[in-house]
Amino acid sequence: MTTLTFDSLNPATGEVVGRHPKHTAADVDKVVGRAEEAARWWAALSPAERRRRLLDYKAVLTRHMRELARLVHDETGKPVADATLEIVLTVTHLDWAARNAQKVLGRRRVNTGLVGLNLVGTLEYLPLGVVAVIGPWNYPVFTPMGSIAYALAAGNAVVFKPSELTPGVGVRLAELFAESVPEHPVFQCLTGLGETGAALVADPRVAKVAFTGSTATARRVMAACAENLTPVVAECGGKDAFIVDADADIAAAADACLWGALSNAGQTCVGVERVYVVDAVHDAFVRELSARAARVRAGEHYGPITMPGQVEVIRRHIDDAVATGKVVTGGPGAVRAPYVDPVIVEDVPEDSPAVREETFGPTITVRRTHDVQEALDLANASAYGLGGTIFSRNTRRAADLARRMRSGMTAINSIISFAAVPSLPFGGVGDSGFGRIHGADGLREFARPKAVSRQRFPMPGMNITSFGRGPADLERLVRLVTLMHGRRKR
Repeated sequence: MTTLTFDSLNPATGEVVGRHPKHTAADVDKVVGRAEEAARWWAALSPAERRRRLLDYKAVLTRHMRELARLVHDETGKPVADATLEIVLTVTHLDWAARNAQKVLGRRRVNTGLVGLNLVGTLEYLPLGVVAVIGPWNYPVFTPMGSIAYALAAGNAVVFKPSELTPGVGVRLAELFAESVPEHPVFQCLTGLGETGAALVADPRVAKVAFTGSTATARRVMAACAENLTPVVAECGGKDAFIVDADADIAAAADACLWGALSNAGQTCVGVERVYVVDAVHDAFVRELSARAARVRAGEHYGPITMPGQVEVIRRHIDDAVATGKVVTGGPGAVRAPYVDPVIVEDVPEDSPAVREETFGPTITVRRTHDVQEALDLANASAYGLGGTIFSRNTRRAADLARRMRSGMTAINSIISFAAVPSLPFGGVGDSGFGRIHGADGLREFARPKAVSRQRFPMPGMNITSFGRGPADLERLVRLVTLMHGRRKR
């Protein structure tokens, strides 16, 4: 293995947290080779054996929760309490994936229809082999484990390349897995910079890539995967909207909005960035939101901006919003790297960078709308489509708005709650990516459907797949299909 190293730093203090190898293309080659062998062993285990090992891994993660939360804090700067919540959610997803994999993916009979009366049809989902996971730094446990846990439960081996900002977390996740599955390297971690990830996704032995990161980087990953026709599931950025209806509980909506926008310093792909409030409650909502924001402090309630380069993006968006809108809270002085204080700006034009581009910081733009339909139209007028939120006391209207919101997930009268439900799929549309993790869809994402048909007996009088077929065989088939499907529905 390579001897070149790089440091991971605490973004709040600049202190060195750990030193890790810069794995080379040669290192990647060896690791994927080991993963291929491990994948064959893992796939050959019975579903019950895989389930037992994954549930044991869940127990190991739970017992090391405090240690892991401290490491997440050290590498991201986020409060230990928030890191702990991230790990708790990870544990619940791992539990669901382990317990439901066989039910979702196991062999089952399917209806063969009248024409296939003499056939038995079965469907099952088989492992892909080696899955490469490229993880982010903002939720370095929960987000990559949304792919890792479901890929493992589906019977695959995993090679994980964590962000260069949080390599220690990725290494520890793999080390803890080895305590539960010591026989083969079913889950390995590679550390390094962009070159390491590029070598991994370009390896033709990788059966699928699960990527989380920016839309621009996703395009580069997809281009590399195209060389080998390697399929990709991509969870990219977001610019999530928060809609406040005229009958919403204003205090609850403001509380949820603030958490969705400011937690993790706004570095949340499904975090709140755009808020649309119906005119009747706009002023009351903004008063409540600003009053609550005044009690939230960077460095106390949330951590620093983890990626240094993002500070300038946030500063640019704030400057633009302040120049064109009305400041409610904060302003240009809110940026005091590595921290950014809460910023709320009203009436920012919809074509401004602060509204159109992902900010990934503790900022909120608020816009007054005539009615809830206008709010939905504005929410949907974005290239992104990851998550979103509706606050309304009208259950039926809220459900209709949620269904029509152009996003992969929508929460009603709660914030980001869909991520806490293991049975719900997670993913977006448009520039927010495609494919799904979590839930049954997440399990199937890391498996290939295998269809099998078996003839039970020859179909008398209709030997249609033979050169010995006669005109009478075809005529009987036409009559049968006409009887079944030829009647118009009125």
